[in-house]
Amino acid sequence: MKTLVSLTTAALATVGLMAAPAQAAETLNAVKERGEMICGVSTGLPGFSLPDDKGNWTGLDVDTCRAVAAAVLGDATKVKFIPLTAKERFTALQSGEIDMLSRNTTWTHTRDTSLGLNFAGVNYYDGQGFLVSKSLGVTSAKELDGASVCIQSGTTTELNLADYFRLNGMNYSPVVFDTSDQTVQGFSAGRCDVLTSDQSQLYALRTKLDDPNSAVVLPEVISKEPLGPVVRQGDDEWFNIVKWSLFAQLNAEEMGITSANIDDNMKSENPSVQRLLGTSGDMGAKLGLSADWAYNIVKQVGNYGEMFERNVGKDTPLAIARGLNALWTEGGIQYAPPIR
Repeated sequence: MKTLVSLTTAALATVGLMAAPAQAAETLNAVKERGEMICGVSTGLPGFSLPDDKGNWTGLDVDTCRAVAAAVLGDATKVKFIPLTAKERFTALQSGEIDMLSRNTTWTHTRDTSLGLNFAGVNYYDGQGFLVSKSLGVTSAKELDGASVCIQSGTTTELNLADYFRLNGMNYSPVVFDTSDQTVQGFSAGRCDVLTSDQSQLYALRTKLDDPNSAVVLPEVISKEPLGPVVRQGDDEWFNIVKWSLFAQLNAEEMGITSANIDDNMKSENPSVQRLLGTSGDMGAKLGLSADWAYNIVKQVGNYGEMFERNVGKDTPLAIARGLNALWTEGGIQYAPPIR
């Protein structure tokens, strides 16, 4: 009897494993039938995903969602945004509550191999840092021994922080919060000496202080934090669409194609431009999309550089330099495979 039960249980488990990819493979059809893509974003992070007082979402991660909607539905506005905490984000994707996650999420070995998820690229190369009040008189993270540190739970920053202090023989007292807004509120209220997170997030959170100039981001970067969109495993078609939507933006910037000049480029005799914009070849069909999938992305959302500068660039409150996020031809490491 035990053997029969064991065999039955094993068979059911196998069926469950086989069924998961089949169910996941329906994402593209579900989005098309719904006429809307559902994208998980943060609960509110300036420059990356933040709703205004009318509920309109803006940010780099938001535009990454919109690029996929433009590719699939031909309309970048056809997105429903679901705000998620760091603890909620992976469960929401695994359960099918959202079609993709674009929420300043770090690509790591564990997340890529044990959660049933696939990272579809990097839309922002980042690293963890420290925000301190100027009145503290600290100029280096090596001077933070004994400090109290505000940190968001459910993030890679918790482990990185522990590793950094241990390796440098320093002690700290963690002050843990559930959301990034709570961490900056705790920092502002004096509940901690230091706020730690990805540097991009620190620049964003600093804008929420009563006096942003009262705090400074220390020079040390203590980790690698490649941030990017995430999808469920077992759905290669959807994975390819999300991945190549970002690659299309990077290739467009490299070719000098912008939302402003893309219509002129439709007449280009450059074979690479023709393949990208769908005036020749079958690149869209290979993704299960229309020929103008990349045209719709760039026309409605912009190339990668436009997306970066509009949301976090030098003329925004965050004033972040391209740095690592510049194209490989401009001294950065943003690099996309060719569309051919």
